[in-house]
Amino acid sequence: MLKPVPPPDSASADNRQLDLPLFAAPEATPATPMEAAPSPLPSTAPDGSKRRSLTLGTQTLPYQLKRSSRRSIGFAIDSNGLSITAPRWVTLTEIENAIIGKQRWIFAKLSEWQTRVEQRALPRIEWKDGTQVPYLGRPVSVVLDASHSVPGFDAHEARLTLPLPPNADPQQIKDRVQGWLQSEATRLFGERLALYAERLGVSYRTYALSAAATRWGSCSSDGKIRLNWRLIHFPLPVIDYVVAHELAHLKEMNHSPRFWQTVESIFPEFRQVRQTLKRHPPELLPTL
Repeated sequence: MLKPVPPPDSASADNRQLDLPLFAAPEATPATPMEAAPSPLPSTAPDGSKRRSLTLGTQTLPYQLKRSSRRSIGFAIDSNGLSITAPRWVTLTEIENAIIGKQRWIFAKLSEWQTRVEQRALPRIEWKDGTQVPYLGRPVSVVLDASHSVPGFDAHEARLTLPLPPNADPQQIKDRVQGWLQSEATRLFGERLALYAERLGVSYRTYALSAAATRWGSCSSDGKIRLNWRLIHFPLPVIDYVVAHELAHLKEMNHSPRFWQTVESIFPEFRQVRQTLKRHPPELLPTL
């Protein structure tokens, strides 16, 4: 599991991860990714290991490094992510070269671990009339009604009506619900991007939805922003935080103190939202 970014006032606040409850393998090339992670680890752990990171192209890989009297470099992956134990006489350059040589294995093992966590943590939805899905932080009931011609959403009743018969195939129900959620994500995320881009005085080149299972958003140096459509499950402040985070990268392509000051300038409550995300129950991320 990939480790989180330290708080903005940390001396190592230039890592490129965000501790959000979503698990899976990293994509190949996106810039400044926001990634899922467990609770933060201190820069120096009780066992003497130190927290470091290595940039591989546009991807940043965090890891814990511990020195010992062993004779070779050892790699281990568990719920805390990548841990490396190396002889005291081995240089940091040699360690990083070893990581580069094993990066495919490392990312594959991270993916396997995170998939196991996801399968254990996220509930399965039974796709039928009356099932519920999270939308903007609240449960929405799915109602099947063949008399309707298009999906209809009643915000007051928190009800999504689909133009399907009561005995519709579960896969068909799932596809219709996911399609509606993604259309809502496209609309709402676009509105929030426009709002916060104006506040920050920046403009982005393009915007698209992402279906990545490891990060909530990314922003490339040429102004291309991608936001994970599954953010639509969360309350609006969570969406706004991710939007503000990605737009801030248009000014600071890192996670330096200046970056966090930029985020704070348009989203002052970002610290509180980050803490909320860390405590967010997995029930709000159903397996879709």
